[in-house]
Amino acid sequence: MLMKLIKKGAEADIYTGTWKNSKALFKTRKIKTYRNSSLDSKIRKQRTIKESQMLSQVKSFGIPAPLVYFVNLEKSMIVMQEIPGKPVHDLPESKIIQISKQIGKLVGLLHKNGVMHGDLTTSNFILFKNTIYMIDFGLSQNSIKPEDHAVDLRLIKEILNSAHAKIMEPSWKNFLNGYKSVVGITYQTKIVKLVSEIESRGRYAQVV
Repeated sequence: MLMKLIKKGAEADIYTGTWKNSKALFKTRKIKTYRNSSLDSKIRKQRTIKESQMLSQVKSFGIPAPLVYFVNLEKSMIVMQEIPGKPVHDLPESKIIQISKQIGKLVGLLHKNGVMHGDLTTSNFILFKNTIYMIDFGLSQNSIKPEDHAVDLRLIKEILNSAHAKIMEPSWKNFLNGYKSVVGITYQTKIVKLVSEIESRGRYAQVV
């Protein structure tokens, strides 16, 4: 089987290839040599199981995400559907502003169902045939804690601020409107307040 490395990450490498005549991604968790080898193997297996479960879980409540084709625990590898669209990160600015509301809705749906993504960047949303897919659930976890949901929002806000600075304000506004339409005004207000608190703690920490 021919596999081509397309992304090297701190936690996993991602290859593209084919699985039963379908284009697929192969995500393999890396061996960490600084850890005890049996502990490392156990952690990688657990995280592989967790991520594949998360992918199925989020699909069950209506979030477009890749299908899991196969899980190989010996190699700590997930074989999943390759979504052929374009990462939101690479879209024209006007398009990013426009679809930020839809992204907010997806994140709202995630949080409403008690899941924290853990790595909300514009590279982890893919636009394909007018549908936005959410990818990379490697750091996700089940959580109904507002603090965890605020961490998700703070990260996407930071990404908009750094990678998409020119369109930060309209994109963030649209994102929050989409988020609010799913979780409600009370919860959205609470999370935004927590995001501000986290940001002020960060600023204070830098000054000290």
